[in-house]
Amino acid sequence: MGLLDKFSGFVPAACVAAGLMSFGAILANAAPDPNFHIYIAYGQSNMGGTADAQSADKAENPRFKIFASQKCSGKGRNTIGEVYPAVPSLFNCGNTISIADWFGRTMADSMPDVTIGIIPVAVGGASIKLFDQDQYASYLSTAEDWLKNYAKEYASDGNVTKTIIDIAKKAQQVGVIKGFIFHQGETDGGYPDWPKIVKKTRDDILKALDMSSDTVPFVAGELLRSGCCYSDRVSKLPNTMDNTYYASSEGLGGNGVDRYHFNHDAYVTFGKRYAEQMLKAINRAPVVPEPQKPFKGKAFEIPGKIEAEDFDIPGVGSGNDSYKENDSEDHGGTNYREGTGVDIYKKATGYIVGYNQEGEWLEYTVNVKEAGEYSFYASVASANETSGFQMSLDGKNITDVISVPKNEGEDNYDDYNKVRATVNLPEGEHILRFMVTGSWMDVDYFVFGEDELVCVGGCTDFVRPALSHATGAESYRIFDMNGGYLGTVRASGKQELRTSAKPLVKNGGMFIAKSRTGSTTIQIK
Repeated sequence: MGLLDKFSGFVPAACVAAGLMSFGAILANAAPDPNFHIYIAYGQSNMGGTADAQSADKAENPRFKIFASQKCSGKGRNTIGEVYPAVPSLFNCGNTISIADWFGRTMADSMPDVTIGIIPVAVGGASIKLFDQDQYASYLSTAEDWLKNYAKEYASDGNVTKTIIDIAKKAQQVGVIKGFIFHQGETDGGYPDWPKIVKKTRDDILKALDMSSDTVPFVAGELLRSGCCYSDRVSKLPNTMDNTYYASSEGLGGNGVDRYHFNHDAYVTFGKRYAEQMLKAINRAPVVPEPQKPFKGKAFEIPGKIEAEDFDIPGVGSGNDSYKENDSEDHGGTNYREGTGVDIYKKATGYIVGYNQEGEWLEYTVNVKEAGEYSFYASVASANETSGFQMSLDGKNITDVISVPKNEGEDNYDDYNKVRATVNLPEGEHILRFMVTGSWMDVDYFVFGEDELVCVGGCTDFVRPALSHATGAESYRIFDMNGGYLGTVRASGKQELRTSAKPLVKNGGMFIAKSRTGSTTIQIK
């Protein structure tokens, strides 16, 4: 019996219309039901399912629902995004079962006070690139017509992830997004960036839904072990994706027709294994966030020099990343920051960060000694006319986009130019971000200070003269020639200044002393 039938059975017919108006208003304003747990299910054909449904698969469970992702008039599912009974097929209008069928049934059986909802989107034969909103259009542009048409069953332009997001936003009005189930990879056996793009697809969806991976588990399933494409990539996903688990495919049989797909009983067992992993995940202790940390244990001092390769160690939890890298391969091959994928090269000046692409960024914990205006320099190299970057502090831009000069000749990535900007910085500890706005540039280091402190390799051009004879005691801030702040001393004249500054210096050389009245260089032996 439908809701309208129930409703009309308890009130006079003349009141039905008015009652429905009131009921509609209640639904529109009702808070999401915390006991309606919704899971996003996506991937390729094994997630969609290929085995014929049997009678037990078709028995309706009143606490197992789907949000329609395709119109199926024969099943009474006529409105995209609306909630319907979860009966096969969940992902299309046919008669097949998938991993999601018995995942949902098992979850509902395990939590008698909860209703389970599934948002189903699966495209057979599709690469993970189809679910990457930055790659789907170019991927589909060269795809076979059958795959394009398959994707268009979910979205007219093929943007299947947008369909997931749009339905999920509607779902958030009535329930709670609790997790992801995912099965994909047969198409991407030779794709090295697969783990990274899987993470990106999940993170993009969560960002659009204003949610965090800390509280939304992700369960992926292994591929058919007796098939063409099995590897340990799925079981290793938890090493690179937080709050991620995997369902084993050990002992599950194939369909005997091809090398990709499971049989009916395997889908049933596999769905239950997904549920076992998800039940563990949602009952586990929450992740304790950990902030990112300075790479060498101490914040970079400003005024001072920051080596580009010494970006922060990433933390744990949403918002605690310390870098963004567009691909997982370290093209520099130095292994200096092994495991990050950041492209670090060894050059004559030491380590540098190269192969920088638009959208990538690096972050550094810095400690600004005094609020005020500083000159900022970066040592950069490029063979392109469109390379550039921008600096921000705690999420707020402190520079405009800075263009990187194009170098000519064969060794154009070995010649470094110093580009400059003036910035205003607040006192205290902050997170500094270097954001690449134009691809293909290298960066060696950044320096913050006043002009006479930051012109590495040419500081004498900027030094303002200070009195060299005794004029009464003054406070001097002492800096090395890279702008590194060493400490403050009081002295009258250069001789006393050298003597007073000597305890701050580990090795002899040239240093800069700055007072309120001026600056000077001093040599300490």
